[in-house]
Amino acid sequence: MMSRFFHPRFPCFAALILLSSLHAGAAETDKPALGLLRQIDEGFVAVFEKVAPAVVIVESRKKAAAEDEEEDARSFDFFFKDGETPEKNKDESRRRYLPMPKAPVRSEGSGFIMRPDGFILTNQHVVADAEKLTVRLRDGRILPAKLIGVDDKTDIAVIKIEAKDLPIVEFGDSEKLRVGQLVCAIGTPFNQDYSFTCGWVSGKGRSNLLSGTSNTVLYEDYIQTDAFINPGNSGGPLFDVGGAVIGMNTLINGIGRGLAFAIPSNMLADVGAQLIATGHVRRSWLGIRMETLSENSELRERVNVDRGIVVRTIEANAPAYHSDLRPADIIIELDNVKLSSAHDLQKEVLKKKIGQLVQLTVWRAGATLKIPVTTGELPGEFSKVSTPASKKEAKLENWGLKLRDHPKNGAVVTEILPQSSASKVDIQVDDVITEVESKPVKNAEGVLAAISAADSKEKKGVLLNIERKGKRTFAVLEKAK
Repeated sequence: MMSRFFHPRFPCFAALILLSSLHAGAAETDKPALGLLRQIDEGFVAVFEKVAPAVVIVESRKKAAAEDEEEDARSFDFFFKDGETPEKNKDESRRRYLPMPKAPVRSEGSGFIMRPDGFILTNQHVVADAEKLTVRLRDGRILPAKLIGVDDKTDIAVIKIEAKDLPIVEFGDSEKLRVGQLVCAIGTPFNQDYSFTCGWVSGKGRSNLLSGTSNTVLYEDYIQTDAFINPGNSGGPLFDVGGAVIGMNTLINGIGRGLAFAIPSNMLADVGAQLIATGHVRRSWLGIRMETLSENSELRERVNVDRGIVVRTIEANAPAYHSDLRPADIIIELDNVKLSSAHDLQKEVLKKKIGQLVQLTVWRAGATLKIPVTTGELPGEFSKVSTPASKKEAKLENWGLKLRDHPKNGAVVTEILPQSSASKVDIQVDDVITEVESKPVKNAEGVLAAISAADSKEKKGVLLNIERKGKRTFAVLEKAK
């Protein structure tokens, strides 16, 4: 019967099976085979002993939620009496209770030392909202820590302890990491300190792992691994067989499913250095929300390009807003680098300096254009601009829209009819339709005429360019059958 240690879900199952078969096939006197087993065994021990001294346990104490003053569970009773009588009042109706405060919430995570003077990398969610931070070193010392800076867009944080000549990790180059490489992790899963696991790199460049409904701008470029990662491993290192850190463990997609993710070391080194230097991270951006063409059913069948990035929305007053870039454009290159996915474009933009001019190659309405954009600095919040409108209205009943003229150019959506074509796509009341099939429209009548003309050409839907609270986006409207 197969031992529980050889369960297929065990991360190093294949390696253990190999070792087991080598051992079983070798006679007691077969020294070369036994020697190989001992070398592999010693190799795992050596890589743990190399990295473990630079791994720390991060203890975070967070304030508990306030007790309800009327809570029935009371641990301490305090008696207050009316008047100034010195006699003991035994009337229970005059008893007043002060509820016992809840103990602070305590949680543990992991981290690793990146500089010998006490700077430590961990996850932002490990230290978030902490009233007190404590770090426990491999040698047993327990030291207070202070927060240096966090980057919520990558879930990276830097904390610091007052110590000198500390052991540090060696960073590897995550760009050179290959799928199939053996990797190991050290962390504190379920408060089991310095747990060591191993597995393989299952994938690179993973993104779109968080909620698609969030408005938060995230920079996802995760390494996927099947090494066992559990709560408490967050902030700990993922490293290769040479002991070089190639990632920070951060996300778990279901405990025990063999699906975990790590932030790549190149991103860690860059963000960590900026947090130490200034306490925050500066990034270049174009100010667009985007998606990979293959994932966009609205445009995929309307265009004659097979790859690229769809410009979904242009943020108000962003760098791209002040360029000729438009929603529904398909970006196929940046500075002559071919792009296939939204992740590709994000990586290329992050390589650029703030204020650097970049050249986008864009497909629009059958033509290829070159559009220059000067990168800006990613802001903490995006501006919102309201758009005034006049009262003249027009109806497009077959499409489910009611419009009125905009005082400058275009038409404002005043109503969307239920169960209509417009109700099934991303069109909202107060949107301003500025273009139909990439051609400017002046008013509501112009929108009606342009939509009718486009529909007569038997296109697969009609492309509308839209202004929404200062942003630019698009929708593909299909006529009800």
